Amino acid sequence: MSNQILDVKNLSVRFPIRGGILQRQVGSVQAVTDVSLSVMRGETLGVVGESGCGKTTLGRAIVRLYEPTEGTIVFKGEDITHKSQSELRATRKFMQMIFQDPYASLNPRLNVGSILEEPLILNSDLTKQQRQARVLELLDLVGLRRDVVNRYPHEFSGGQRQRIGIARAIALNPDLIVADEAVSALDVSIQAQVINLLVDLQKKLGMAYIFVAHDLAVVQYVCDRVAVMYLGRVVELGQSKNIYQNPRHPYTKALLAAIPAAHPKDRKQVQPLTGDVPSPSNPPTGCAFHPRCPYATELCKREVPRLRGVGSSEVACHHAEALKESGAK
Repeated sequence: MSNQILDVKNLSVRFPIRGGILQRQVGSVQAVTDVSLSVMRGETLGVVGESGCGKTTLGRAIVRLYEPTEGTIVFKGEDITHKSQSELRATRKFMQMIFQDPYASLNPRLNVGSILEEPLILNSDLTKQQRQARVLELLDLVGLRRDVVNRYPHEFSGGQRQRIGIARAIALNPDLIVADEAVSALDVSIQAQVINLLVDLQKKLGMAYIFVAHDLAVVQYVCDRVAVMYLGRVVELGQSKNIYQNPRHPYTKALLAAIPAAHPKDRKQVQPLTGDVPSPSNPPTGCAFHPRCPYATELCKREVPRLRGVGSSEVACHHAEALKESGAK
């Protein structure tokens, strides 16, 4: 059995822009462009970047909540790129999602027991008694008391709601979970509890995570590998330790420099980013980062850089080796 659970090749997602009386397509938003990555069993892959970089769209396309425009998604050796929703039903048992807003993702009309039992009813042959026992087991796994089974989502705090969402995601023992900003809506103290819960569950159950986040400090703690995205493209991909200690792409360097430091001497001296993220409906020519990059040349304006091996990481930058040699920070 292959140790690789997910293989994404050249994935692109575009959304149409419609206008006029007849609502004809007048353009498109290039949310994800030519992304290739893989996930191994039991691994955590972090996907990071500024708001609007396409990381959430990528996560939702992988679990087929969004339709891919181009590329392929191979999950457990099976191409699921163009499967219909009915054909995907069997696959969804093994790939689940944890959403950013724990309240919006829970049905307010169902109590906790019904929320957790629903996937078991739809995807298993368990008897009612077995399902009820599994619901109680799930509550134990996520650190909630068993007596909350008859309570409704509005009766819980944000952290408790997210625990319910996590319990629902692991109900069918999935092999892969996409966690979309799973802790960003929570207080910092609660974030730590939920992150530790996710880490503990991974050790117990052995599933893989795609951890979508904008908090780089969280990603460093949780993830084995990191993919850095900018305007729909992966610009750097590598082991978490290598990305954080030796970033190769100017955008990655700027992101890491923005992490607050406890002491002034620990702050990284990196030229801050200027300008805003370009519009995905009208991206720049060549490297999408060149309008904000202090090292951009004419080559960057003309030609899109491809991911290639630079040191221990893969980097989409024409000048990655030169920047390293020159000591650019």
